[in-house]
Amino acid sequence: MFKLLTEIGFKEIEVSFPSASRVDFEFTRYLIENNLIPDDVTIQVITQAREHLIKKTFEAIEGAKRVIVHLYNSTSELQRRVVFKKSCSEIIALATEGVKCIKDETLKYRDTEFVFEYSPESFTATEPEFALEICMEVMNVWQPNIAKKMIINLPSTVEGSSPNVYADTIEWFIKNMGTANAQKSIVGVHTHNDRGTAVAATELALLAGAERVEGTLFGNGERTGNVDTITVALNMFTQGVNPHLNIGDINHIVKTYEHCTGMNVHNRHPYAGGLVFTAFSGSHQDAINKGMRALKETNSPFWEVPYIPIDPSDIGKTYESIIRINSQSGKGGIAYIMEEEFGFKIPKEMQPEFAAIIQKISEQTGKEINADTVWDCFEKHYLNVKSPFELIKCNITESHKDGNGSIAFPSAVEACVKINSKQVHISGLGNGPIDAFCNAIRKETSTVFNLIGYHEHSLERGSTSRASAYIQLENDKGQKAFGAGVETNISIASIKAVISCLNRLGQYQNGGGYVTL
Repeated sequence: MFKLLTEIGFKEIEVSFPSASRVDFEFTRYLIENNLIPDDVTIQVITQAREHLIKKTFEAIEGAKRVIVHLYNSTSELQRRVVFKKSCSEIIALATEGVKCIKDETLKYRDTEFVFEYSPESFTATEPEFALEICMEVMNVWQPNIAKKMIINLPSTVEGSSPNVYADTIEWFIKNMGTANAQKSIVGVHTHNDRGTAVAATELALLAGAERVEGTLFGNGERTGNVDTITVALNMFTQGVNPHLNIGDINHIVKTYEHCTGMNVHNRHPYAGGLVFTAFSGSHQDAINKGMRALKETNSPFWEVPYIPIDPSDIGKTYESIIRINSQSGKGGIAYIMEEEFGFKIPKEMQPEFAAIIQKISEQTGKEINADTVWDCFEKHYLNVKSPFELIKCNITESHKDGNGSIAFPSAVEACVKINSKQVHISGLGNGPIDAFCNAIRKETSTVFNLIGYHEHSLERGSTSRASAYIQLENDKGQKAFGAGVETNISIASIKAVISCLNRLGQYQNGGGYVTL
């Protein structure tokens, strides 16, 4: 965990409460004795305002190059009355005696640079005037200066009000401590998440004048946790404020965090959750699909995609999970998956037809449909349907035009096809290969159908020499359907698409054994 925090780029890391447990003490010694603290990283240790606890703390940090010693005592009216049973003056004396003890101890460790931090714990439940008074008394004892500032940390130990109230109190505190004291101190914030607004409280406090944030990874901490520094950092980053943290591989951060703590990052956790860049809603998917396509077409330097607030790749996320399919999904999401995952640009007119197939499966199973299942359905219903029609082989003679641009002779198609397992040879003429093949089928089966839609494109994935064709036919009953075909020759791909479409339209036989469409 410590290594991860240094990799992310945190320069001040509170590593332990050395007097609280043997584990904390020994871990601090381990970091120092094994030279695991980078030269540009300052460790921080926390202690209560008790002499024996302070002395134990300094034993733990002996040999460190630079240390922030964080002293705290609770100042709220409730704790003064119920826990400590002390007056305001006695609480101030407790704090100042602790500061004096720390100051004396620093004189014994000449090779270590010390920074002092004081927290009036339960600041938000303390009268602002008393919180200011005790902090000023602490400053008077420590005697910071502009060159060697101290940290005044104002914690929302228990979040008991809306974020704006916390920020107003921070602003009041900074204003009333005076310019001279403000120049000799760094005012920080330390927010908990009891009301679920720790991030908002932190951001508003920064706007109110706070300069430093204490928090955790993904909101770990007591009760509902402390503020999530990753969320705060990325929120700032989206507004043009660089937090100077390395969050380009957030999945690695999540994995390490979960390994070290045994806790899980929720799927809906901001930025880091597994589903935060995922849309199931059909209307959202359609908008995302169009936004991604527009981004590619314009090559814009700005990220502008509906429902996706930042480029997932900026934090190491992939585009694979942006759109996932369930019963709520629509044609746009399925079209996005077919194009992004498999390179098939399904025509807009065909999308509702294919989406209905996928939605029916999702409703029947009650489960999410993954990309492989979408592809399997496309193959099953469009590419691999071999009944009642199946193309065995096909020879095409393209049409030629004379010098005036008129067709000198039409295209000709000779093909071997199976119709209801019976192999037959067919031939036909037409304005092009597709028209010629359709005429051959009509002549052989005495069916009536019209070609009403045609689309084609080269496949962007897999072999670049392949092409995909999409055909829409309408029979004499007004029924419409799409078919698809893939082949290295676009004319053969188109004929396969005709076969595909005939199979989707014709599902019953007449007395002569041929398909009636």
